[in-house]
Amino acid sequence: MWPESSETPKPLRSGLTTGCCATACCVAAAQALLNDKQPVKVDVTLPRGKEVELTIEAYTKLGNGVRTETIKDAGDDPDATHGATVFVELRLVAEAGIHFKAAAGVGTVTRDGLMLAVGEPAINPVPRKMITEHLEKAAYTYGYDGGFEVSVGVENGEQIALKTMNPRLGILGGLSILGTTGIVRPFSCAAYIASIHQGIDVATTNGITHIAATTGSSSEASIRQQYGLPDMALLEMGDFVGAVLKYTKKVPVPRLTLCGGFGKLTKLANGHLDLNSRASSIDFDHLAGLAARAGADAELQAWIREANTSVQVLKACQERNIDLASVVCAEALAQARAIVPDSVQLEVWAIDRKGNFVGSVCESAPGVVEGAVAKEPSQ
Repeated sequence: MWPESSETPKPLRSGLTTGCCATACCVAAAQALLNDKQPVKVDVTLPRGKEVELTIEAYTKLGNGVRTETIKDAGDDPDATHGATVFVELRLVAEAGIHFKAAAGVGTVTRDGLMLAVGEPAINPVPRKMITEHLEKAAYTYGYDGGFEVSVGVENGEQIALKTMNPRLGILGGLSILGTTGIVRPFSCAAYIASIHQGIDVATTNGITHIAATTGSSSEASIRQQYGLPDMALLEMGDFVGAVLKYTKKVPVPRLTLCGGFGKLTKLANGHLDLNSRASSIDFDHLAGLAARAGADAELQAWIREANTSVQVLKACQERNIDLASVVCAEALAQARAIVPDSVQLEVWAIDRKGNFVGSVCESAPGVVEGAVAKEPSQ
């Protein structure tokens, strides 16, 4: 459980990726095997040249190899692997080169569409490169001509992976070893965004032409029932709608459905691409303007501006047969349309707290909108 946050603003602390942790374990293990040393702290050079120091928690002898461990520190980022024990089992082998394997808690790729081939351990390219460079440097320093077998693992990784998108991506048996810079930026949620991108890659590579991106489990269940979509077509984007929309520029999807809670979608309708409360809030003045488009009179508009929650606003409009939710969906679609390629057919669905659909707007073809509600406001 995360500790209570301070009420006094302070700088957020950066952390280190699982790829950086695995590299540190390799540096320590190489020193143990090639130099008969067991340093408590080791230095790792990150892809952009910065050096960081990590603590090695344990060394365990393994025949012709050694196991080393470190604790993943994600800083102030809400990372699923924060506090996990990352370990490497490093063995010396006759065959030259670096040979990667998945130890306990690290998954194996079982579907096309990821950066790794099917059957490969889920150790992404940048961590592989970091590990390779550091081990090659150690081999050169200590005059070692053989190769290394690198088995990377995470204690309880298989259970932690259930909190991630890995099973849906076809990464089975544990976590992915991630990282592009070695640094975890607070609240960047880089690993989560990377999973969103991988989800789109896997779906499109495997022939999925209709992807539904949802803000949570309730919206996912609702849109699954609406369309009968398979797991591979369902993408839990959470608050990161921008990560989905922007990625379609690189990997266009023939048809994209956005489905989320009414309150979340009011933020997208207002131009926000991060729907988390730390990054955006519901603008009741903007919501009153959308209600006016749906037919709200001046009195209701004034009441909306003073409302406390989007739930109150939605209920008040529903009681007056004002389809505010569909206007919010239409405006959200317009914001999305400004980002996604012209070839992508869009639709937006809004649900209430019980998972019931309360509004929607769909394009019958890319850029051709149907189902939007817009009326002259009552005076």
